[in-house]
Amino acid sequence: MEQVNISAAGPVDAAAILAIQKLAYESEARIYEDFAIPPLLQSLEELREEFARKVVLKAAVGERLVGSVRGDLDGETCRVERLSVHPDFQGRGIGSALMHRLEQVFPEALRMELFTGHKSARNLRLYQKLGYRSFRQEQITVNLTYVFLEKEVERAAWAQ
Repeated sequence: MEQVNISAAGPVDAAAILAIQKLAYESEARIYEDFAIPPLLQSLEELREEFARKVVLKAAVGERLVGSVRGDLDGETCRVERLSVHPDFQGRGIGSALMHRLEQVFPEALRMELFTGHKSARNLRLYQKLGYRSFRQEQITVNLTYVFLEKEVERAAWAQ
């Protein structure tokens, strides 16, 4: 596999990130038979506004943007949002690499938190493999329950 480069994204990357997000979340929409999920409805302007208050990372293979993730700090918790990898590049470790890099971006975070849908088996496997554990569920609709997952972040003694 080609080298994956993970770096900070900027507003100039917003259109490509949104396109990948919509492709990646189509499979989620099919699982829940609901194409009105927030990642599919997000506008380019809404995404551009997120750059002012969140860290947005991108993954590129060569010059091609293939994935992204967002996060922000709430106290000692990093809230992870909208991990997206282009369907042609899924299963290659890009999502894991984005998640690991996001942890590094927030050295002050003692905990990472995210959510996914209860039927999203592939997502749940990935997050569990990365050390996340379910801590609560919230029913959103008849067909969708969010599973909230968290991970305690261990910091080296020299980093504290």
